[in-house]
Amino acid sequence: MLVLICATGLASETRIANGLAPEVPGLSAQDISYQLEQKIPDLPQPFINISPENRHDGLEVGTLGVDGGQRDRVLRFAHEIADRSENPKIGQIDSLLICYQGKLLFESYYRRGRINYPHYQMSITKSYTTLAIGRAIALGYLSMADLDKPIISFLKGLDRTSLVKGAHAITLDQVMQMTSGIRLSDQKTQLLRQTPQLLHGQGHVQAFLENSSAIPAPPRAFKYQSSDPSITMQVLESAVPGTADDFIRTQLLLPLGISNYHWQTDVSGLPKAAAGSSFCSRDMVKIGLLVLSHGRWNGNQLLPEAFLDRATSPLQKTGSNTSYGYFWWTENFEVAGRLYQSKQGRGAGGQFLFLFPDLDLIAVVTSHNKGMGTMLRKIPQMLLPAFDKP
Repeated sequence: MLVLICATGLASETRIANGLAPEVPGLSAQDISYQLEQKIPDLPQPFINISPENRHDGLEVGTLGVDGGQRDRVLRFAHEIADRSENPKIGQIDSLLICYQGKLLFESYYRRGRINYPHYQMSITKSYTTLAIGRAIALGYLSMADLDKPIISFLKGLDRTSLVKGAHAITLDQVMQMTSGIRLSDQKTQLLRQTPQLLHGQGHVQAFLENSSAIPAPPRAFKYQSSDPSITMQVLESAVPGTADDFIRTQLLLPLGISNYHWQTDVSGLPKAAAGSSFCSRDMVKIGLLVLSHGRWNGNQLLPEAFLDRATSPLQKTGSNTSYGYFWWTENFEVAGRLYQSKQGRGAGGQFLFLFPDLDLIAVVTSHNKGMGTMLRKIPQMLLPAFDKP
């Protein structure tokens, strides 16, 4: 069942259609980049599907309203997204997908959104990096005990004699919580960028640990910064056979049936960990399903349940209702007098992976807004009542 929504309002009738979502024709790997994505023209009209196509891509599909959810409420929200807006913080939504009780029930694309084009992802890339660490633990290249070991124990290429005081004690657990204690001044960061040849390989971590102010003893303050996920990627590179890039591709993504993606390279030569990946919206749903199923996919335990529970737990309090785990956010929402817990991957510009474990509900959003936009607040307010049972 396909519902077409015009730019000026909700279509007056619903009609049966073949359900084929808009694509970028003739897409090749060379066509996937942040720069080229910005040149994709807006869709002439939004694509709204309440009965997504079975593309035999590893996702089970269903029909909104039949397999769950209040059809009219969700469509009203889709209408709101489809409306043109001059506000650069809220008006640039590219896709919204909803998965309920393991079935993809709703799929929509707007503006630059295409079913086959991997959308650029900012900080949600950190969340994917966490899953790669979990996969390394599942395969025995790392262990749960390694989380509490100093990062320098994994990075044999560091010159330990020149590290700042306290750097030797920073653990993998701490960097994945953004509590490494690393602090570089803006002036020092700018100077380091002028010599990128010195930042290749483990030189990237060397620069962090040489030029930081002294690292205080734990507990350390939470600080959201790019150094910590970059160090995490370096640990992955050191622990797995081959490269981190190959490991992510063959051991994490391919088992999920994800092959159409892009991941930028950092100055170190490793995959970027703070931002820089690109994924299709349907593949983001798969990642959400992997997390909601406690690391299981198609009957296989791809990620250790204990690791995933720890990674998506509220380890660091960051606000009245928000906390941080291992590059994953947790947040409580009160909607219509009821309290809901969520786990989230977030990216600036509006890339969101919302997981609501109590409802077995996943919502994926991609956007090219300025900043986070208001979708971070609107998604729970609009969708939770549509799927919660009174």
